[in-house]
Amino acid sequence: MSKVSVLVVDDAPFIRDLVKKGLRNAFPGIHLEDAVNGRKAQVLLTREVFDLVLCDWEMPEMSGLELLTWCRQQDSLKTMPFIMVTSRGDKENVIQAIHAGVSDFIGKPFTNEQLLTKVKKALHKVGKLDALMSSGPARANAAFANDSLSALTGNRPEVVSATPTASAPAQPLVKPMAKPAAPSEPTGRGQGQLRLSSGNQQCVIKALTLKEALLVVRRGEVLPQILDSAVLDLEQGDNAEVARLNGYLHAIAAFEQKPDSDWLQLTFRFVDQDTQKLDYLSRLIARGTAQKHFVPGA
Repeated sequence: MSKVSVLVVDDAPFIRDLVKKGLRNAFPGIHLEDAVNGRKAQVLLTREVFDLVLCDWEMPEMSGLELLTWCRQQDSLKTMPFIMVTSRGDKENVIQAIHAGVSDFIGKPFTNEQLLTKVKKALHKVGKLDALMSSGPARANAAFANDSLSALTGNRPEVVSATPTASAPAQPLVKPMAKPAAPSEPTGRGQGQLRLSSGNQQCVIKALTLKEALLVVRRGEVLPQILDSAVLDLEQGDNAEVARLNGYLHAIAAFEQKPDSDWLQLTFRFVDQDTQKLDYLSRLIARGTAQKHFVPGA
């Protein structure tokens, strides 16, 4: 039986590799291609037949919405499943994509289970799920937790070195102990909201560069993990302009020098290559501060 073919479109190599490795782990016989933006994907779609497209929304040259609109104008691509993999889950964005003919959404950050569920659902609707399942046993789902590490290192885990502070461990902390009275909240250049697959957290922005952000979050029952994918929501200006920045947790440490610290310091590495987002970051850095209120995630 012929292989199921999937096209992964995202300007961030980290996200593309994460999606591809998750699908390969579950379905070893699957055929995967990728593209860095909608324009490159358009070329591939004219040359090859794909059973499914997994596509980012915000990309240079041609956005995911523009690619979706183009696909639905082609007779051969009108019914092809098209899943938007995006941090833009606002009502107006969802309506736009539905009107353009989107099949489904996967919100960033996403888990392996969410990814596989959406893929299976989309392929089932077009009668391709049996072909997907027959391409190999659904294996190593639990191993997906390390896929982000593989995506970064090319299956050489020893290459990655999360940089801890001199006095705090780089690995996730132990289960929270009984806490004393909470200290005053950390202050910084502004606030934002960090969206993890385990939930949303308000964060204080201690430092911001074009490469990464240094964040402080309150310690909760579920601790974040190194290499977890996440989305950082930032707001700026009188028009409440919002940037949703995709990335992963590069390092985690206690903010205070004590084992029961109420706060964690996170190094959040950006993975977006979109020039608009980089320009937005540049303006935030130039302003010297972010808005003092976080933006609720969609």
